[in-house]
Amino acid sequence: MFSGLQEILLILLIVLAIFFLPRLAARRPSAAADGRVNRRPRPRLSGPLRSAILASLAWLFLTAVFIEPWQHDLTRYLYTGAAPVALFWGILWIVAGFRNRRR
Repeated sequence: MFSGLQEILLILLIVLAIFFLPRLAARRPSAAADGRVNRRPRPRLSGPLRSAILASLAWLFLTAVFIEPWQHDLTRYLYTGAAPVALFWGILWIVAGFRNRRR
């Protein structure tokens, strides 16, 4: 049971590393000639967005624990675990695009 869970957690760790390591290793912008640095403000994660991320990860983890896709049917996990999370974030992405277009 635990070997399959370890594989899923290892894949999750690799995916997180792919997204976060380039940000950590990115060069700092060089100072301009007059000493000022041109920086874009970093987008902050709001409380509701952090809650949604945590809920998505918890949903994926809990459905993986109960369905055990590494031992049983993977499609059942994809329909009940991954598809609702992907649908939620897809809808949120579309709504954010419409909001940005209005500004």
